Amino acid sequence: MTLDDKNQNDILSSELINSYDIEYVFSDKPINRIKIKPKVENKSKLLENLREKISNIDNCEFKNHATQMVFSDGNSESPIMIVGEGPGQKEDVIGKPFVGDAGLLLNKMLKAINIDRNNIYITNVVNYRPPNNRKPEPAEITRYSNFLREHISIIDPKILILMGSTAMEALFGSKIKITKERGAWKEVIVNQKTYLTMITFHPAYLLRQPDQKKYSWSDLKAIGKKIDELGLKI
Repeated sequence: MTLDDKNQNDILSSELINSYDIEYVFSDKPINRIKIKPKVENKSKLLENLREKISNIDNCEFKNHATQMVFSDGNSESPIMIVGEGPGQKEDVIGKPFVGDAGLLLNKMLKAINIDRNNIYITNVVNYRPPNNRKPEPAEITRYSNFLREHISIIDPKILILMGSTAMEALFGSKIKITKERGAWKEVIVNQKTYLTMITFHPAYLLRQPDQKKYSWSDLKAIGKKIDELGLKI
């Protein structure tokens, strides 16, 4: 092809394009064909939906006797999530988890590893106070564990701390003993995602058995060390 023929073809191609009455913009930049799926709902909306699901639960002895739901406390964007057992009398009145004597001890425990409780996220396995502060039965734990798993997925923590046997049983089952399982890092799969987990004693148990505090202190130090290793900002 001669130079004249090439110029003639370029003119014809330009006239053909213009005949469609379409404005074309040519660029040497590569086309980005990867589309990011927009986030349909933010975390606050998901938490509100979960709260509504729990409030609509039927035939629940806890709900029928409690003053109100105790959903959560703290920072929902925190990389640290603590799960306890259930509300006590003071939590039932105020509407927040860990505000009674056990909550005061929890605050001190967290302070010992330089964590302000306002900077973490706290919830319980059951969201209504059990009558007479009794331990939830296996069927009740199983029922509420479905809500707990959704709760964990929404918060999506880097470290999950299970305080007490009820929290442990909700995710690991009832065939294990907390005295044997506490203090070691474990992995739990929730909705196809793996979470780094530490099982430790509940502060209420430590108030009854103060000689066990030395084990909780060991667990706390391990948690503090892991926070540093992962470079988490609390």
